[in-house]
Amino acid sequence: MSNHLYDALLAPHAASERPCLHLIDGSTRTYSDMIELAACLASVLAAHGAEVGDRVVVQVDKSPEALALVFACLHAGLVLVPLNTAYTPAEVSYFVGDAMPAVLVSDPSRSNALVEIANGVGADLLTLGGDGSGSLMTEAAAAGDDHPVAEREAGDLAAILYTSGTTGRSKGAMLSHENLLSNTRSLAEVWRFSERDVLLHALPIFHTHGLFVAVNVTLLSGGSMIFLPGFDADMVIRELPRATAIMGVPTFYTRLLARAEFDEELAGHMRLFVSGSAPLLAETHREFFDRTGHHILERYGMTETCMIASNPYKGERRPGTVGFALPGVELRIGEPATGKPVATGEIGVVELTGPNVFGGYWQMPEKTAEEFRDDGFFITGDLGQIDADGYLHIVGRGKDLIISGGFNVYPKEVETAIDDMDGIVESAVIGVPHPDFGEAVVAVVVPEPGAEIGEASIVATLGDSLARFKQPKRVLFTDELPRNTMGKVQKNILRDEHAGILEARQ
Repeated sequence: MSNHLYDALLAPHAASERPCLHLIDGSTRTYSDMIELAACLASVLAAHGAEVGDRVVVQVDKSPEALALVFACLHAGLVLVPLNTAYTPAEVSYFVGDAMPAVLVSDPSRSNALVEIANGVGADLLTLGGDGSGSLMTEAAAAGDDHPVAEREAGDLAAILYTSGTTGRSKGAMLSHENLLSNTRSLAEVWRFSERDVLLHALPIFHTHGLFVAVNVTLLSGGSMIFLPGFDADMVIRELPRATAIMGVPTFYTRLLARAEFDEELAGHMRLFVSGSAPLLAETHREFFDRTGHHILERYGMTETCMIASNPYKGERRPGTVGFALPGVELRIGEPATGKPVATGEIGVVELTGPNVFGGYWQMPEKTAEEFRDDGFFITGDLGQIDADGYLHIVGRGKDLIISGGFNVYPKEVETAIDDMDGIVESAVIGVPHPDFGEAVVAVVVPEPGAEIGEASIVATLGDSLARFKQPKRVLFTDELPRNTMGKVQKNILRDEHAGILEARQ
């Protein structure tokens, strides 16, 4: 009997006493510890009616037990549906109603608010706290570890990950065993992971980056993880000396750079720093190298495809780019309306095909059909260009494109010009309604503390480098940009907040 993903990630380590997790209290969890606990948890889930192919919705804080629950779903052939811990009960209600799980697992503190939601779909509610408390672990302590590993083929569903849903309903991306395994194999190869690696894991495990990239790559290579509850600069600096690699979002690196003790001596032994989930400023890339001697490796992916492209392990890691397509991935830039390939250097929509591409959106066949070309290429919705050297540049989301007076404005171009100015930390450029042009450009800027820079000076400086229609009609200042859990700037919030700002000046 075979279980496609389990056989690759967990089965080889079933009897291993090597550390899988290093915890902040100094203890470890071996591979055999985690796999045995996963078998017990699989027994608990089965006792609550979960059968092969059923969904298990999980909204719990990060912990070794939460990771074992992920392994248990794989062991039992269940479909994992991880949810952001920030979601409210009202939001969870939508996901539960859509996924129709057999079991819902929540933090004990949320159980009262979720019990009716679980009952409404006939799901059993179990609890799991970040400290390992709750009914799930109580039942696991009395359960046997003899639950059989379910048979699962390459094309069988392994997980449903819901998109952020900034416009319209959140969509459940269906990821198969082979979607996840093919991507894991590619990343382990191109990033040179081995059993000698110790990954400093400070990401959440409800998201592709922290779960299906960081965890799966470590498992496949037989390495170990320093398993932090979340990102804390003090904790990362303390634990860094025993790590060889870290995967993070840009915020991780800017916060580390803000610490004087983070220097070349502290980071010198590290093999790899990876960044993703949000764009890394070129200035951050350069400052990080100047401080540590390391070039951050930036990569590109999305919920529906896991990872798509990466800067090279050996070779130039070019700031402002996400490198080249991963092995097995075919990438192209097409005209948004037709998919017709554009010339090198021209901007278009990023499209791809490969074994990493999801099988579609859960219970949304019409939406799925809209997202694929007739030849099977998935339309990412991201705007990008491939330069003469083959590096992929992400310009922005298609929905963020600004059409002002009939002219296309790509926010990334304007943001780059602003971010290059002295006294600027970062910026976000959005389109807002304009009575004459339909849309017009507005820049929201985060200045450096104490910087003497104003709206007029920014606009005047841009006048030397950008066409008039690309220049902001307003420049607004803020202490920080709104971001989601993974560090992406939430431009939908900025658009809503400033929707009437130009009309108000007429």
